[in-house]
Amino acid sequence: MYNNCMRFGSLTARTLLLTLAFMLPLMAAAQFGDTAGSMNSFSLSVSPQYPAPMSQVTVSAVSSSLDLANAIMTVSVDGKQIYQGNARPVAVPIGKAGSITKVVVNVSAGGADYSQEVSIQPQDVLLVAEPVSSVPPLYPGKPSVPLEGSVRVVAIANLKSAAGTPHSPAALSYAWTVDTTQVASASGIGKATILVASPLQYRARTVSVAITSADGTLVGGASLSLSPEEPSLRIYENDPLLGIRFDRALPNVYSITGAEVSLYAAAFSLPTTYGAPFLQWFLDGDLVQTGSSITLRPTGSGRGTASLSLTAAAGQYTTASADLGLSFGAAKSSTFFGL
Repeated sequence: MYNNCMRFGSLTARTLLLTLAFMLPLMAAAQFGDTAGSMNSFSLSVSPQYPAPMSQVTVSAVSSSLDLANAIMTVSVDGKQIYQGNARPVAVPIGKAGSITKVVVNVSAGGADYSQEVSIQPQDVLLVAEPVSSVPPLYPGKPSVPLEGSVRVVAIANLKSAAGTPHSPAALSYAWTVDTTQVASASGIGKATILVASPLQYRARTVSVAITSADGTLVGGASLSLSPEEPSLRIYENDPLLGIRFDRALPNVYSITGAEVSLYAAAFSLPTTYGAPFLQWFLDGDLVQTGSSITLRPTGSGRGTASLSLTAAAGQYTTASADLGLSFGAAKSSTFFGL
């Protein structure tokens, strides 16, 4: 499963880049000022770090020298006052991708006035997780994160200047971090993809990327949390006319009413880094077939039962199994026309 620290969505994680002007040498819009003459009496904190365009951020005043609990705070956005009152976190609306929103915060404390400002520039970035794991052909969903496997994570960046000029993704610099470890070998200009080992069972792994434009004026990043899924097997009927009935997996018991039946096995969330999972079919404990398909033909007369088992293995430790109770020799129910 995929948990984006910013927003959830179909194995994809959407986050936006935040440019704080006081951090960028080529954008001097964020200049901290203090009318009482003592510099840096308070600072500003912006959350989330990477907001989406046309959303809101929370701006907070932080100080170790001012009594903010008894201070009066005024917040202005692009020259328009949006808040005045006790010092507290304030929600600030921001504009479209690439646009710059200037936030000015004035604090009155102890008979003196202080001021700080910050410029916020959202950018659109999409993180896509592509687990290297098994799913059946034409499966409409995405594969799950496998145990003992790997996941390919792709960063799709759409950075724009304040004038709306896009930056080529191939010219951007990508710095990848897995959990708390920076991966230098996967980082660099144009390196928008990283292959990450799956986390251990019941654990999660955080993959993050910091992206910088060639001129250094746009910076930011995205984060994605990965959690592995238990591998599983599903058995489907392979109808001679309708094909594999992926719309319904067989329950624990299956009745063979014809002369023969073909079954298909689908492995979910098994790692495929080194190839497809190895499938084995067992009938009453005896190995009878390998591969994804098997055809069963009851012989003799009368009714009977059998036990069909299926195992799948990928790598040294990752396995999955499924059991199916079989009954045969029962008369097939007929319709009004005897069919």
